[in-house]
Amino acid sequence: MHCDRKSLSPFCLMVTLACMSGVLSGTGSFAGTVGGAAGVKLVPHRVVYDMELAEKEEKSGITALNGRMVYDFSGNACEGYSVNFRFVTEFQDVDGGSQITDLQTTSFEEPKTASYQFLSKTYVDQELVEETRGTARVDNGSRTVELKVPSEKSLQIKREVLFPTEHLLAILKAAGEGRSFLPADIYDGAETGEKVYATTSVIGARSVTPASTVKDGPDAPLAGQPYWPVTVAYFDPGEENASGELLPVYQLSFWLYQNGISSHLKLDYGDFIIQGRMASLEFLDETACPLP
Repeated sequence: MHCDRKSLSPFCLMVTLACMSGVLSGTGSFAGTVGGAAGVKLVPHRVVYDMELAEKEEKSGITALNGRMVYDFSGNACEGYSVNFRFVTEFQDVDGGSQITDLQTTSFEEPKTASYQFLSKTYVDQELVEETRGTARVDNGSRTVELKVPSEKSLQIKREVLFPTEHLLAILKAAGEGRSFLPADIYDGAETGEKVYATTSVIGARSVTPASTVKDGPDAPLAGQPYWPVTVAYFDPGEENASGELLPVYQLSFWLYQNGISSHLKLDYGDFIIQGRMASLEFLDETACPLP
């Protein structure tokens, strides 16, 4: 997954939004159970965010940015989780030109992290410029990725690497235990499906949304719900600077509620920052896990 003005990934916007709303601490103690964190229940929902340029530096070359992100999350811990995500943005540059980027992704994580299926398409001015499709599976203690698009190939990633919803659950588990720092390697299949990104998550103190601040807003259903302010930094292990220091590709900040919903988004790319405001929130029908 690589975030720039031409390709904004779903992992850039959630933690996992579900996926940025995802779960494992990286120690192996939580491996093999999507949705298995004690006391954690992810709620099916559809949320829409209005995106806009919050800050920019002159070197960014951007004069304006606006867009909309739609995120559908459904499923449960025993049947698996599905994510449908679309993020459309329009950039305007200093020369007066503009560009519309349309990122569309779908994914499905099977229970107990048995497999992760993904499809991602990026359109620039309605022209398809990038597509990735494949399946990652757990096999004999490792995770194997079978790519179909852009080319057919197989590769292995480490057993400790997390899929998106795994990562969200890992953050929620760490938050519930009072931990403030969580390192994890992430695979979401984006950018040709061949990269694993290192992340560090900083988790703030637990808070509760006052009813008075969201009374008439789209996030009113979250009034009285506990949340944690979270910042996740994403690193490309292959991109060190001249001094050998690894710098983040971008940082994502958001409020993460204990049911997996995110609000108050902020994407920091260094020379510009995008912020997301919740425009609507809809809870979807829940399917209970069948009794054993």
